[in-house]
Amino acid sequence: MKTTIYTHESGLTHDTGEAHPERADRLRVIYDLLDTPPFDTLPRVKPPPAEMDHLLLAHIPDYIETVENMIPPMGVVDWGGEVMLSPGTWESALRAVGAGCLAVDDIFQNKTTRAFCAVRPPGHHALPDRAMGFCLFNNIFIAARHAQISYGVKKIAIIDFDVHHGNGTDHMTRSHDGSILFISTHQYPLWPMSGHPDDNEDSVQNWILPPESGSEIFRKLYETHVFPAVKDYAPDLIMISAGFDAHQDDPLGGLNLTADDFEWVTRHLCTLANLTAQGRILSMLEGGYDLNALRESVSAHLRALISSG
Repeated sequence: MKTTIYTHESGLTHDTGEAHPERADRLRVIYDLLDTPPFDTLPRVKPPPAEMDHLLLAHIPDYIETVENMIPPMGVVDWGGEVMLSPGTWESALRAVGAGCLAVDDIFQNKTTRAFCAVRPPGHHALPDRAMGFCLFNNIFIAARHAQISYGVKKIAIIDFDVHHGNGTDHMTRSHDGSILFISTHQYPLWPMSGHPDDNEDSVQNWILPPESGSEIFRKLYETHVFPAVKDYAPDLIMISAGFDAHQDDPLGGLNLTADDFEWVTRHLCTLANLTAQGRILSMLEGGYDLNALRESVSAHLRALISSG
């Protein structure tokens, strides 16, 4: 299964200021990892900026215009909700969306089978009309809608294992037509204090993990709920909101997972993709804020994508 990396150096120009957890160093440690074996042989593609039509797949026009107009000519602006803006933010955000859309194109034009989008800012908290949680545009949901509109993909499963609930993707999936299945596993209670299983419906399945859960509880949850749901749904494409902030060393979460857990869950998702989706997986970087843990976790995730044929 060919795996391709989608990333652009403009992601380094999204300046969030001193001491912000979602910082450019996150991308730098991934770039350093990608320069080492076996990842240095993976093809790397620079995505173009997303077009307005792509952004409109998830966001209202007034919001998109507001984001563009808020970009400062210099310095860093705090837009609230931990969302920071700088002169490089607009291009970085557009290319983050563009990475997902180009990955979809390449997957369905048989240029690759699996994709990892090393991008920032992340996206799974972004709502149709609101930025929050470091996120401006919902990268993964836009990519999913692009796959449906441009390639007629009938069923897409989005699996989100970030420590925080992907509330933006949850909201957008609920307002869609049921051809997307969103499954989120996340720590609860924890910001944004949403995603309780009591609110589940056919197209949205949220599963909560108590603080300090650890590997055994995490894996049991996936074996009991997530993997069977994905298998029953039989998606044509599996997408992953790959947040690595559930790692035991991450400062923003407390689930006590290890890199081995991310490799394990990715391998199982690859097996499911092989069964129903011709192996097709598109993964997009979300959280992960301890730099050493992020590097270790991305390495584990990529090893599984590469080797799970």
